[in-house]
Amino acid sequence: MRKLLLVALTMLFIVSCGKDNKKKRRILPESSGKINTLSVVIDNELWKNTVGETLRDVLAAPVDGLPQGEPLFSMNQIPPQVFTDFVRNSRSIIKIEKGKEAGVKITDDRYARPQKFIVVSGTSIAEIKKQIRENAERIVSAFKVEETKEYQRRIAISLHNTDEIKEKLGMDIRFSKAYRIAKAEDKFFWIRKDIPTGTLNLMLYELPLSAIDKTKDTVAQIIKIRDSIGAKYIPGPIDGSHMITEEAYAPYLFETIIDNKPTLEAKGIWDVKGAWKSGPFVNYCIEDKINNRIIVAEGFVDAPSINKREHVFELEAMIKSITID
Repeated sequence: MRKLLLVALTMLFIVSCGKDNKKKRRILPESSGKINTLSVVIDNELWKNTVGETLRDVLAAPVDGLPQGEPLFSMNQIPPQVFTDFVRNSRSIIKIEKGKEAGVKITDDRYARPQKFIVVSGTSIAEIKKQIRENAERIVSAFKVEETKEYQRRIAISLHNTDEIKEKLGMDIRFSKAYRIAKAEDKFFWIRKDIPTGTLNLMLYELPLSAIDKTKDTVAQIIKIRDSIGAKYIPGPIDGSHMITEEAYAPYLFETIIDNKPTLEAKGIWDVKGAWKSGPFVNYCIEDKINNRIIVAEGFVDAPSINKREHVFELEAMIKSITID
């Protein structure tokens, strides 16, 4: 009898825990939305006044390194009264709440999964604007990380085989089967994808760790390296021409982390020596101190007469998937 009672109590405990776990694991709809597009939940009047202007200054600031001005994010304004049902399923949402304690709250998977949901609040217009400005870097970073993860998820649906890259460079990178390895010489790879207006391109190679001295002009060193690589591997459309760095626009330089390794990120414009051709590039120099080398991963877009933000972002998402053995 005691054994039966013990079994019954155990089963009751398991069922109870199961119900609790189901409550914790909320069933959420799949989020939706175009890459780098935000839903901005804000009252019409706030959107039209200086709160909206401040949001646009931060979230629609020009992307560094593009030949034409393009915003960091595209934004769709939604009045609070219509922010219901499927409208809440957007992947990236920022909501402005006036009349509440000042602050910025970032949460995941509020109404859908995956989802980044940010609430900016303040008792007045001045407080809301202050919160937006003081937390601008944090807000932009949160959305960028979410959008990068989403692009990487889409890439992973149909992955290209990277065994040759792993073998020769001791690293891995995730890119789709829509790309092809156009050139593989020694430890240099040129990977390309055709698009209706041109091509997306990715270069992978390694350098000695001593190739970049951070105590000297880092940008000048990166330009010299990529120009020498262009002369050796990336020919232009006519005989004797090859890819170089546009002299009139010094690349933007940032510091970031890829695969937990210090990385230099340069964004600028490439040109062709001896021909009329140009476009944006993003160059990452990843310090692989364990193997006494630098892994260089560069993406560049050759697609005249179109916006290039999404194409550069695709290349960045691929490069940020790099893991080094």
